[in-house]
Amino acid sequence: MTKILVTGATGQIGSELTLVLREKHGGENVVAAGHKKSPHPRLAETGPFVTLDVTDRAQLEKVVREYSITEIYHLAAILSASGEQNPGLAWRVNMEGLYNVLEVAREAGISRIFWPSSIAVFGPKTPKENTPQDTILSPTTMYGITKVAGELLCEYYHRRYGLDVRGLRFPGIISSETPPGGGTTDYAVEIFYAAVRGEPYTCFVRPDTVLPMMYMPDCLKATLLLMEADPRCLRYRIYNVTGLSFSAEELAKEIQKRVPGFRVEYKPDFRQAIADSWPRTIDDSAARADWGWKPDYDLPKMVEAMLKALRRRKERGEL
Repeated sequence: MTKILVTGATGQIGSELTLVLREKHGGENVVAAGHKKSPHPRLAETGPFVTLDVTDRAQLEKVVREYSITEIYHLAAILSASGEQNPGLAWRVNMEGLYNVLEVAREAGISRIFWPSSIAVFGPKTPKENTPQDTILSPTTMYGITKVAGELLCEYYHRRYGLDVRGLRFPGIISSETPPGGGTTDYAVEIFYAAVRGEPYTCFVRPDTVLPMMYMPDCLKATLLLMEADPRCLRYRIYNVTGLSFSAEELAKEIQKRVPGFRVEYKPDFRQAIADSWPRTIDDSAARADWGWKPDYDLPKMVEAMLKALRRRKERGEL
C-alpha cells in the first residue's frame, strides 16, 4: 500500500497537493507535515498531520518509521525573497532538509521521491527566451544556489543508489487558496487579492517584467503526471515545465477588464534584481515529449478562474 509523506504541507503547493493526494490514495495514507504554521482545517480534518523540522533527521526518521512511508513529496523550503533576507537559514532548510530526506529514503527503502526545483536555478548567463532543458545554471540568489545543488544531489542519489527522485523546475505558482510565501513572483498572486478586496495594488516589479508562471491546477497536474510516468520514459531527473508567460502590466490589464477601476502602481524593490536574472519564457519540450505535459490555462482563463475563486472565498468571509 502507498503511504505518502508531504513535507511543507502548509505551504502554497503542499496545502493543495496534499488534498489531491488524499483524494487519490485515501486520507489516512497521506501524512501532512508542517513546521510552524497551523494546518488549514481541511489538512487537519482529512488525514494525519505532524509537526516536523526537516533539518532534524531523527524527527524525520521517526515519522517515516511510525507511518510506514513509501513515498515522499519533499516541499519544505525557504523561497527566493525570504532566502535573501536570511541566506543561512535558506541553506540549512533547503540543503540539510533535502539531504536528510534522501538519506532517510535510501536507508528505509522508500520507492519514490518528488522534489521541486525552480526557475531560480537559471541566472544572467542563461538564455532569457525559451530557456532550454540543458543550459547554463548561474543563479544569483541563495535559493537558486540551493536548487542547483539540490538537482545535482538528486542526480547523484539516483545514479549512486538507484533512488527514483523526480522533480520539476517550477515557475511562479499562482493559487487562490494559499497566500504567497516569500517568493519573487508573489506579486502575481497578491494583485488578485487586492482586486477582489477593492483595494489598489503596489507592484514590487516594473510593469514590463515578464516571468514564466503556472496556475495551481496545472502545477498539480504536472506533478502527478511526472510521478505516474513510466521510469523508462524519463531522460531527466528534473524537468523544465511552464504554463504561461506575461508581464506584470499585462496581468494588471487583464484583471482591469474584469474589475473596472482597479488601480495598480509600480514601485520596484530588491526583488526586481532577482526577477531580472530569471528567464522570460521556458522551453519545456522535453517534458511534453517524455511524459505528455501540456498546460490547460492561458492568461485570460487563469485570470477568470482566480477572480471567481477569490470572490467565492470573500463571500464566505475568508478574505
